[in-house]
Amino acid sequence: MQQKKFRDAEGVFVAEGEKCVNDLKGAFDLVLLISRENATQTEIEQMSSLRTPQGVIGVFKKREDMGNGLLEMGDGLWVALDGVQDPGNLGTIIRTCDWFGVHHIVCSRDTADCYNPKVVQATMGALARVSVHYIDNLGDMLQQMQKADYPIYGTLLDGKDMYEPTAIPTKDKGIIVMGNEGNGISPEVREWVTHPLFIPSYPTDIPTSESLNVSIATAIVLAEFRRNNIP
Repeated sequence: MQQKKFRDAEGVFVAEGEKCVNDLKGAFDLVLLISRENATQTEIEQMSSLRTPQGVIGVFKKREDMGNGLLEMGDGLWVALDGVQDPGNLGTIIRTCDWFGVHHIVCSRDTADCYNPKVVQATMGALARVSVHYIDNLGDMLQQMQKADYPIYGTLLDGKDMYEPTAIPTKDKGIIVMGNEGNGISPEVREWVTHPLFIPSYPTDIPTSESLNVSIATAIVLAEFRRNNIP
């Protein structure tokens, strides 16, 4: 189950740790539970992907992939990920979305697998409350969202200072696009962004890092969307 091809073939994924396993029980079908009650410490260590095994391993059935059929957003705030490839970043983004009340994440196919064990551990159980959907063409979906008058936000170096009053006209509806760690948002997706946003450094007149980690940037943007606007 450490490799995606086997997770896909069996339709299952692995979670470790009592809290993570317990959180996922209510949202996913539990296929197998391994603990010190039915396995030795040595066996658990051999099965675990963690440096320090936590003594509980759960095997869960994956959710059905909604694919390109996922087009009805309704009201609310969503996040779209365009080629985010680091499992740790994806796991942190899922956990951050859970904290800020974002229940759906739409991913391009080249985004890391949300059922990768590193992702699952980084979410700390947030996968139970945040649905992650993969689609073949993120640009096509955003085009349809734009035609339906959904605000499409994206973090870009040439975007508008997100702290300006007019940068985010609608804080409780729309989709926020976050791009690849090295290349940002792809040109095919960028063309559908209706509200480009820029996270300013502080102070703005001194040399600083070239960019922010994508999971940190997601947290900053979501915090601004939710500021004084929590439903």
